[in-house]
Amino acid sequence: RELAEDVPLPSGSGEESGRPLKALRSHASDASMWPAMSPPPPDDFDLLLPKQPPPSPMTALFRPSVDQTTKYVVVSGGVCSSLGKGVTTSSIGALLRGHGFRVTAIKLDPYLNIDAGLMSPYEHGEVFVLDDGGETDLDLGNYERMMFLSLLRENNVTTGKIYDSIIKKERRGDYLGKTVQVIPHVTGAIIEWLDRAARVPVDGSTLRPQICMIELGGTVGDIESMPFIEALRQFKFSLPDNSLAWCHCSYIPDMSGQKTKPTQHSVKALLAAGVQPDLIVCRSAEPLHDSTKKKISNQCNIPAARILSAHDVKNLFHVPKVLAEQHIMGLLNGVLALDRLDVSRSKTLTGMAPDTSLRTLVDWNDFAMQVDAADAAPEVIIAFVGKYNEGGADAYQSVVAALHHSAVAMKRKLKIDWVDATDLESGKDAGSQQRAQKAEARLQAAHGIFVPGGFGDRGIEGKARAAGLARKWKKPYFGVCLGMQVAIMQFARDELGLADATSEEFDKENKCKNHVIMYMPEIAKDTMGANMRLGARWVEFPNQESSMCSGLYGGADRVMERHRHRYEFNIVYKERFEAKGFIFSGQDEKKERMDVIELRPTDHPFYLGVQYHPEYKSRPGQPSPPFYGFVAAACNPASVASVVAECRKKGTNTHWTPFEL
Repeated sequence: RELAEDVPLPSGSGEESGRPLKALRSHASDASMWPAMSPPPPDDFDLLLPKQPPPSPMTALFRPSVDQTTKYVVVSGGVCSSLGKGVTTSSIGALLRGHGFRVTAIKLDPYLNIDAGLMSPYEHGEVFVLDDGGETDLDLGNYERMMFLSLLRENNVTTGKIYDSIIKKERRGDYLGKTVQVIPHVTGAIIEWLDRAARVPVDGSTLRPQICMIELGGTVGDIESMPFIEALRQFKFSLPDNSLAWCHCSYIPDMSGQKTKPTQHSVKALLAAGVQPDLIVCRSAEPLHDSTKKKISNQCNIPAARILSAHDVKNLFHVPKVLAEQHIMGLLNGVLALDRLDVSRSKTLTGMAPDTSLRTLVDWNDFAMQVDAADAAPEVIIAFVGKYNEGGADAYQSVVAALHHSAVAMKRKLKIDWVDATDLESGKDAGSQQRAQKAEARLQAAHGIFVPGGFGDRGIEGKARAAGLARKWKKPYFGVCLGMQVAIMQFARDELGLADATSEEFDKENKCKNHVIMYMPEIAKDTMGANMRLGARWVEFPNQESSMCSGLYGGADRVMERHRHRYEFNIVYKERFEAKGFIFSGQDEKKERMDVIELRPTDHPFYLGVQYHPEYKSRPGQPSPPFYGFVAAACNPASVASVVAECRKKGTNTHWTPFEL
């Protein structure tokens, strides 16, 4: 203590009046004169409670323990659907991968379906099939293509899966008679699932992921998404600080200026659920104005620097650059302390092809420029003979992506002519005949004909006719799954004289004698969901030297591709087909199933059909080999031999020929 100058007492202080008083000057060293502060309580208030038995799903205090080393980035959406949450999630993940982090991704779908396998393409888009046979939401395809991952079925969580697991536990008696409720049991099951899935490496390495991207499907405020939001809220407080960042996507309409009111209400709905977003990504036609950002900042309790513009761009591959230029990595680093993570071991890859994967921001910028250049090049027109064309490109998203990857590689602009398969079916009335003639003219005007997969008998004869016309006109043809089967059916009718050749799928009453496509014997007929030949399987090429398809894979003797089908070629007819020049160049490991068909180059410039779905493994800058060969043939049918020779010279790629002991 130090004595200060004399300070006179105020008048009227009695006998003490006028006597000087020594004032005390306070310093940091004076702390000893004050009582010490109590230590802060533990962050987890449960530690202050009396010791209790370990928490379990049977207790009301159930809070599942979670791994505390993984970082999480949650992406939600508000105002309306189809905002681009999947693109945002994929782009952020791609940027994180470009910084060397090990990343995984999880999609939360609030619908009650177990998976997307039985959902209509018109309502929900395509079904994306994973290596382990999981039938999932199309957004997982975005994740795989942009982040170069191979995800598993556990990376797609639905309300149906959560309730199914809980009900099974209840029936087994796992809850010991307790009342099973949304909180804590449903939210607890979601948290456990997230924690379990986030531990599994999906980038081709054996190292656990460091960052998990989580996309919350639907729109904030929907009743069905409320358990997921509550689970994520609880999840955040089960983790240490700097472990979870919440990115909210919203929409900024432009009506006599950029309007922020929808975003304000969207964020307030999130705040009402107990969640404060760390970042807001705003979809808009034009870049956000500073005044727009300030208004959102004032109303949504978030700094203006954390409000990002996701405006329209020439192609989606520019999105990583758009976000990076607004310093999204620095913002995430501030929230998640990413600079503390070790990326030195992230280069140890076993199942990927890092030399051809797009990783850094420079890679993505270069590819985006390639896409821009291709869009300015001459068109390659592909007649797309589908059944679900009314559902838009979402119904065939992976196929369109594979065609686009191939067109960019060929430096051509892709133009898809959507031909409805039913339009090619000519009836007895003049209207249908005229419609069929117009559809046929569109096929003839295209550079190539593509027939995708599908289920059901609607439009089948139109697809078969397209396969027959492509063979007759010697126009490049590529059929996937059902596209291969209709090519077989039409060949049997035209070349083998089997006028009633068809598939068991379209002849339920067994009126036809020649089922060249048969139901797979091991598949049960009394159920539909997940009841197919699903997932990644080996396809072998017995004569890879002469197989065009093998040549496109770099001369591989076998490749790993994903399947999704219930029907297959009836091998009883195999010799009769081969006698007419039909080539079965690919088969399964047991040599019982025919997976690839071709015509000799002397008979047709490019005629290929595959039973599997190669589109699922196509990547930007790394197009699927069969699709690449097809688009190359459509660009120049005379160059097919040189394209195949070039692919053989490059050799195989571990993306399709992974090493296995």
